[in-house]
Amino acid sequence: MLFKRLSLLGSALCVVFGMISCTTLGPEKKPMAPVPAPTAPAPGVPATAKPGPVLRPAAFAAMPGWDKDDLREAWPAFINSCEVLVKKAEWKEPCTIARNVDATSAKAVRTFFEAFFVPHRVFNPDGSDNGLVTGYYEPLLTGARKRGGLYQTPLYRAPADMLTIDLAGVYPELKGMRLRGRVAGGKVVPYPSRAEIARSNTLSGNELLWVDSPIDAFFLQVQGSGRVQLADTRETVRVAYADQNGHPYKSIGRYLVDKGEMTLDQASAQGIKTWYAANPGRQQELLNVNPSVVFFKEEKLTDPAKGPKGALGVPLTAQRSIAVDAQFVPLGVPVFLATTQPNSETPLQRLMMAQDTGGAIRNAVRADYFWGFGAEAGEKAGRMKQRGIMWVLLPKLPAAQ
Repeated sequence: MLFKRLSLLGSALCVVFGMISCTTLGPEKKPMAPVPAPTAPAPGVPATAKPGPVLRPAAFAAMPGWDKDDLREAWPAFINSCEVLVKKAEWKEPCTIARNVDATSAKAVRTFFEAFFVPHRVFNPDGSDNGLVTGYYEPLLTGARKRGGLYQTPLYRAPADMLTIDLAGVYPELKGMRLRGRVAGGKVVPYPSRAEIARSNTLSGNELLWVDSPIDAFFLQVQGSGRVQLADTRETVRVAYADQNGHPYKSIGRYLVDKGEMTLDQASAQGIKTWYAANPGRQQELLNVNPSVVFFKEEKLTDPAKGPKGALGVPLTAQRSIAVDAQFVPLGVPVFLATTQPNSETPLQRLMMAQDTGGAIRNAVRADYFWGFGAEAGEKAGRMKQRGIMWVLLPKLPAAQ
């Protein structure tokens, strides 16, 4: 009931503030294509699952594939999480001891996790235990600092005239909700949508970089961050999420499916790009379906081997970091994920770190799997629409004296 009440209060505030765009904090890691609803509960779960606690204590033996995962591969991501978690009382002991664990020893790493943590099976508020697992990645675009030639599509900085109101300052229970808009004619109004920005000079002078592909720029916004190889200065820079115009994300894949332009199975990122190339007269129509626009900031690419920073503030690790809904899964914690490879029944069972969030990542059993950087990662991310189950690893409580 609490979540329902907060949702209603948040919606009411959006109306009270003059229909200003209302969104959650952080980038919107979104599935790149529409996803089908589950047709059946996960194996072993009754069809009439009952609501209960979101996190329920379990055993390591209950996690399929736990004994086969090479936990050493997750160790660097865990140490990154500890940089933040060590500040919390319950994490101080395990994160301090972790500094002395032999990271090259599979036995030592496994012993550490099993000695200091208790697995908790994750359930949705309705009592179901399975959910959607999508994928995201860090793309590489080609661009320039100055407009010219092939480079005609802008990536924008966050505009100075956009107002951002953090609702938690007035209503603490609405932590994670923001109102965005701008002042026009003495009134606060919604910030322009994608279509309005495209046909006006609203953001003229706010260009950060120029790239050679509108559809690649669009999918860069879907991912929330990426890299741009600059042809004019011969450098590669990272563009990171800075802000968003406040409009809700709408799937262009779903639009094409609803219009009968493609089937649900065809509506992957790759399928959407193929349709886009084959329909030059309808390209802007398609992009305008999504009114949400993401703004970026430039960061130096000091270490190409490291991923972009997620919501936790630490670099993401390819195939060991996920985005979660922090309302249910604490940010930074280890999460054992049992799902399958993209478009496959092949098991994908491994220890991940909950190091990111996203506006479209909603529900307890819900994860966005970070595949890493580049074309191969993008291929997998674009096709990932799997079902999965999750366990959160929480520090053991001190024994009662």
